[in-house]
Amino acid sequence: MTHSLPSHARVVIIGGGIIGTSVAYHLGQLGWAGDVVLLERDQLTSGTTWHAAGLVVTFGSLSETSTELRKTTRDLYARLEAETGHSTGFRPVGFIEAAADRDRLEEYRRVAAFNRYHGVDVAEIGPDDIARLFPLADTRDLLAGFYVAADGRADPVGATVAMAKGARMRGVQIFEGVPVTRVTQNRGRVTGVETPFGNISAEVVVNCAGMWARELGAAVGVNIPNQAAEHYYLITEPFAGVSSSWPILEDPASHGYYREEVGGLLVGLFEPVCAPWKVDGIPKDFSFGEIPPDWDRMTPFLERAMKRVPKTLEVGIKKFFCGPESFTADLRPIVGEAPELRGYFVAAGLNSIGIITGGGMGKVLAHWIATGQPDVDITGMNIDRLHPYQNTPEYRRHRTVESLGLVYACHYPTRAPLTARGAKRSAFHERLAAAGAFFRDVSGWESPDWYSPDEPPDPGPLSFGRMRWFPLWQAEHEAARSAVIAMEMSFMSKFFVEGRDAAAVLDRISTARVAGTVGVITYTQWLNPGGTIEADLTVTRLGEQRFLVIVTDTMHRHAETWLRRAIGEDEHAFVSDATGAYAQLNLQGPRARDLLQTLTDTDLSNEVYPYRTAREISLGYARLFCIRMSYLGELGYELVIPTEQAVHVYDRIIAAGGAFGLRHAGLKALASLRLEKGYRDYGHDIDNCDNLFEAGLSFTLALDHDFVGRDAVLAQKAAGVPHRRLCHVRLDDPEPLLYHAEVVYRDDVAVGTVRAGSYGFSVGGAVGLAMITAGAPADAAWINGGRWSVEIAGTRYPATVSLRPFFDPTNARLKA
Repeated sequence: MTHSLPSHARVVIIGGGIIGTSVAYHLGQLGWAGDVVLLERDQLTSGTTWHAAGLVVTFGSLSETSTELRKTTRDLYARLEAETGHSTGFRPVGFIEAAADRDRLEEYRRVAAFNRYHGVDVAEIGPDDIARLFPLADTRDLLAGFYVAADGRADPVGATVAMAKGARMRGVQIFEGVPVTRVTQNRGRVTGVETPFGNISAEVVVNCAGMWARELGAAVGVNIPNQAAEHYYLITEPFAGVSSSWPILEDPASHGYYREEVGGLLVGLFEPVCAPWKVDGIPKDFSFGEIPPDWDRMTPFLERAMKRVPKTLEVGIKKFFCGPESFTADLRPIVGEAPELRGYFVAAGLNSIGIITGGGMGKVLAHWIATGQPDVDITGMNIDRLHPYQNTPEYRRHRTVESLGLVYACHYPTRAPLTARGAKRSAFHERLAAAGAFFRDVSGWESPDWYSPDEPPDPGPLSFGRMRWFPLWQAEHEAARSAVIAMEMSFMSKFFVEGRDAAAVLDRISTARVAGTVGVITYTQWLNPGGTIEADLTVTRLGEQRFLVIVTDTMHRHAETWLRRAIGEDEHAFVSDATGAYAQLNLQGPRARDLLQTLTDTDLSNEVYPYRTAREISLGYARLFCIRMSYLGELGYELVIPTEQAVHVYDRIIAAGGAFGLRHAGLKALASLRLEKGYRDYGHDIDNCDNLFEAGLSFTLALDHDFVGRDAVLAQKAAGVPHRRLCHVRLDDPEPLLYHAEVVYRDDVAVGTVRAGSYGFSVGGAVGLAMITAGAPADAAWINGGRWSVEIAGTRYPATVSLRPFFDPTNARLKA
């Protein structure tokens, strides 16, 4: 077969599954039709799309972005036949999520409240209602169900072909049987693709190659750590009494989901212990392929799932299907422009929800390509959150077992990964372990979550309530407010920026003036041209041509890429990643100065060493950067120490600390202390869709200098008080806890959700930061004029909402 390929296209999409065709369709909708080519190595849907179960479900996510992707996808499948004449097979038969235990009931009530706020019409129903809607289910042990009548099922092949037809109708060219053998590049930018039938030059290449995406990316140095795993469903023989109008029933506690299939039932599985598939590489000729099922391994899981619908144990089995699905380390998709290569976009690693989110995902990516910026919060799924170490075969083999196993686990807010651990350890690790640290994975780093100084750390069972370590956390929090704590923060990302033009580059991309006095640290933001936030960070001027940039761990590669791409070709400035070269230990609390002063001859008095001072000091045999800064709202110092001298410095501090009430403190204390002060955390409380006025960060603006996004900022300022504001929330009742995504009410009207929550031991109740949409200027008068409450798992609790932090709003302690 020969193909007449165009010699040029603005966009070449690789992969003809549900995601690739969705990107093509939506680019066509945006008017790019004649400039878009989609290349499929075999036939449309031949990878994993063809064997998907076809669920179309809007319920289940505590992410606004994911929820909107699901809604967009459902609506697209519902209307696409009228537009294209090709059926997507969408049928709104309904969906039920079953809660079989108290913790799942709490989880789903939390999810339901959040989903309702974002427009999903979900109703809590009883076991009898479930039995009425799905008569074959054994509901005797179920506590409740969560029912969305408008959800349902689609034909994955039909939906893909319909989008492909819609794309062709707008001039997109789609070629089947054309594999991409190589993506070409020049000077860090995509230039096109090579195929056996000719080459196509292109400005943008979009990797939608599914489980082949990792290897395709690796060929040009792009990190895409997705991994295929076995995925199963069973189809029974047809039998009497089954109705195609029954809703989909999902029971994660039994590892299964259930729906009608050609007069029988389909029983789908997400087992807690899975099998990765082809870790070393996916066969290039694998099309419409199946994997021989592992009956021995799967039988216990299958039997448990089938007991939820006992009739399935009695009828014949028509098919026990096993096919590969692609999963990621954190069960989030891999989406966006690769940090390694400009113009190279990725949409892969959909974690078995490609059909559920595919329509929305293609729309997001098309907008991103066309405008240069995403129009939704992508901080949780951006490709640049992932690191090369996560792409090693051993990491993928181990973590995939856990990530797929967590699909149907109860999603406790304090759950942390247990596999692929020990990838990164700070110089302090052994000392902290001896001090009783309970470690958790922080972007691959082993970082203390809390300490058990008197006995081995035992977290106990996971819970939505107060866990075993709650009193230990409280003691650490209170030590920070009354004495002094040592907090290991080596996971923070650190970059040196040096060169003749370093000051000019940093000033140009920072909202504050950072190229000021040597020895001063500046808190600032980086914005995109649209005036929304790309990074939240500090910049310390160490010399005339030398700066230290510190940013949170989750934004490591994003901030680094943003910084490197800001340097013009004719500018003399260089970025070096110093994260592993320097350990970081923070001393925080009202006695931090007294302790540190005993260990250095540098005068730390407030007059000589005021807030925001940064200098190199001596401590014992070491030279280190001592930055007077705090993320906790206390007098404090961040010690950035050469790794080889870190243990020496730590030992000196611990030896001297007893006289000052020094206590180790972990990440739980970090969260509670910073949320009492309302300090922001990019990717959690603020994201790429927020501007500085909405986020309460306009104090970082220096409008007397030109910076990226300044024009947009001036327009935002001229618009007056925003209708959307990030506010401080505190529950009046000291018992309930806040975590994330709880719905906030003003005068019984839902107006927002909590973005991050913790417990405020110093202020007497759970605290958080919530994004509120007022429908009017969200000023202090509007805030103070309302009666506030927060919904937690179906119960409303009175709350206090403020534009000012609840702890030390004047910063008196911080600057003491």
